[in-house]
Amino acid sequence: MRLLVADVSPATGELLELDRRMTIVRLGQDVDRTGRLAPEALERTFAACRDFAEVIRELGAEKVRFVATSASRDASNREEFVRGVVDILGVEPEVISGEQEAEFSFTGATEELKGRDDLDRPYLVVDIGGGSTEFVVGDDHVRAARSVDVGCVRMTERHLVRNGKVTDPPTGEQIAAMRADIERALDLAQETVPLREARTLVGLAGSVTTVSAIAQELPEYDSERIHHSRISRAKVREITEWLLRSSHADRAAVPSMHPGRVDVIAAGALVLLSIMERIGAEEVVVSEHDILDGIAWSLV
Repeated sequence: MRLLVADVSPATGELLELDRRMTIVRLGQDVDRTGRLAPEALERTFAACRDFAEVIRELGAEKVRFVATSASRDASNREEFVRGVVDILGVEPEVISGEQEAEFSFTGATEELKGRDDLDRPYLVVDIGGGSTEFVVGDDHVRAARSVDVGCVRMTERHLVRNGKVTDPPTGEQIAAMRADIERALDLAQETVPLREARTLVGLAGSVTTVSAIAQELPEYDSERIHHSRISRAKVREITEWLLRSSHADRAAVPSMHPGRVDVIAAGALVLLSIMERIGAEEVVVSEHDILDGIAWSLV
């Protein structure tokens, strides 16, 4: 769950960030298996809401928008989630479609790339989330978008968990099944989004930014060094292969790794690698600006 508080100027086209933060709440825990939001996942989410509400009040935000995505789309008890958010933040979470999610991600990721002449268009913006991945192709505006149900949490829980625990490291059979699932999702995305027409791949969200941090061997997570970094396909493959054969302790020892991402990063990296191989991308441009920035722009 993530928060952005910003001053946005439509006149100058500038977004001044006042506060940006993230709390991993794993709202999508077990949704793929049970169809419901788990009680402990809801409590983690509401605790984060209370923290965020304090920041929003302190900074005096004039407009607040709460957007909810994949996990809450899938859950049969989503009304419980909605009521809790309204009680704490005073606004109702808007459960948006995958296509709307993709539009916001595209706007947030590309708004500041438009003036650069070293990146060819069209862009393919890929937002690898916990439950879903959004694909958007566009130039100044979106040409095609699709959301598919592969994400780092969903793939981990579907393929890498045995007897309630993550297999560490996964077997070759588990990796093959996960890869096949990802490839089927890419086939679906390709039905409506011309993936191979893209000239610049832009990658968003924690799986991609963490791969960038590992590639740069950062001593700690550093948003400034990660934002607009460019990681080659060969390097993404090297990191993915290491993650898939590493132990929990190995991954947890990476200084830039968020503790909540240790068990799901291998699946997220494999999704990124599979996309790059499918479209023939030699590199991915990593963006820290994404759906949050797109939502902020939507308010003005």
